[in-house]
Amino acid sequence: MSSDRSEGLAETVRALSAGEVSARELTERTLNRILATQPTLNAFRVVRAEAALAEADAADRQLASGARAPLLGVPLAVKDDTDVAGEPTAFGCPGDFPPKARDAEAVRRLRAAGAVIVGKTNTCELGQWPFTEGPAFGATRNPWNTGHTPGGSSGGSAAAVAAGLVPVALGSDGAGSVRIPAAWTHLVGVKPQRGRISTWPWPEAFNGITVNGPLARTVADAALLLDAASGNHRDDPHQPSAIRAAEAAAREPGRLRVALSLRTPFTATPKRLHPLVRAKVVELADRLAALGHDVEEADPRYGQIGLAFVPRATAGVADWVREVPDPALLDPRTKEAARLGRLLGGAPLRLSRRAEATLQRRVGAVFARYDVVLAPTTATPPPPVGALAGLSGWRTDQAMIAACPYAWPWNVLGWPGVNVPAGRVTGGLPVGAQLLGPAGSEPLLISLAAQLEADRRWHAHWPELAGTRTAP
Repeated sequence: MSSDRSEGLAETVRALSAGEVSARELTERTLNRILATQPTLNAFRVVRAEAALAEADAADRQLASGARAPLLGVPLAVKDDTDVAGEPTAFGCPGDFPPKARDAEAVRRLRAAGAVIVGKTNTCELGQWPFTEGPAFGATRNPWNTGHTPGGSSGGSAAAVAAGLVPVALGSDGAGSVRIPAAWTHLVGVKPQRGRISTWPWPEAFNGITVNGPLARTVADAALLLDAASGNHRDDPHQPSAIRAAEAAAREPGRLRVALSLRTPFTATPKRLHPLVRAKVVELADRLAALGHDVEEADPRYGQIGLAFVPRATAGVADWVREVPDPALLDPRTKEAARLGRLLGGAPLRLSRRAEATLQRRVGAVFARYDVVLAPTTATPPPPVGALAGLSGWRTDQAMIAACPYAWPWNVLGWPGVNVPAGRVTGGLPVGAQLLGPAGSEPLLISLAAQLEADRRWHAHWPELAGTRTAP
């Protein structure tokens, strides 16, 4: 296996099981890659060098004894909004955060599957923005073009996987925060059904709009991580029926009816689909048609779905701010969002929760005629690093919505979506498209994404960074 970059999750699992490489050797390589790229990419907030090597040694003892588990000995990363025992969870914030006493449920499940947790990846302050920058840790940069953001809020996880530092990483998605950085770093990013991967110790992260999800270079790798992380704490309020994502990634989807939706949901703010992004998404729709699917333009009836998003998001920010050791250190935009969240955290929040069933019926009507919705993941290519720094809260919101108006409605609905790479535009910058489905449709979306991957072979392309080269 190459020492310059991770070879992917499935290949790593195979090599470990076959005894071709040890968990310690893989973990040492991973830590070296992180160290070498940290000054350039700045993907990690916490690197667990000593703890990860101890976990790798324990995995090697298990492998030598004949034990097997889905991720036994695999080094991977989790986003720094997810608790890892013995490490702080700063979630992009400045201040002195105490170490957590126990793992989050998702991390517990990854450990049970044998994973070695090498570190916690950078995220913007409380995951609010589609960029990964802040005074607490600096700017995380895009491996495809380091002058640009990898997106956010799971930007550290995306940068780490795109550069081949780790084979896969866990992120979280509250308004596109897995799908947006996946689009902007040429990755597969899965936003699962609400409750598929537990967010415990938060019964509902950000009042149910945020879920955990995998970032990977291939659909099969994303599916393997999804299977390993899936499951619930006994007190989780949402516990959907189990799926087998890896099996879905290995089968044909059949002939599907696909709605190509280019219209943005209503937000009362200026936004426009960039012509280069539009062309790439339409090109992907054409490929789906060439693969035998019935594709036509049609849009879900979103209505004013944003009214059900803002109270849940801002009240969630207010909840997190109460956990921060020194709120005075926070970005003024965070303080502003928390103030709004405290105002909206009563009756408006309850009304927004009650509206969900109506919204699901209205938006879900599109699935009476179509199996899948294909939409842009973002309206623009990734912005330059620092493009949103120092803006007021209102101007940040306007810029954020202009760049990323497509992903967040599915967070209100709680339904799954999968970003797939749609190609690259000027400056080598990646863009993506999302496959969207109704409740519990991850297997269908994953199967369709795998078919597209076999056709497009996006996994053959690497950024020219840290010993990797982009295939012609």
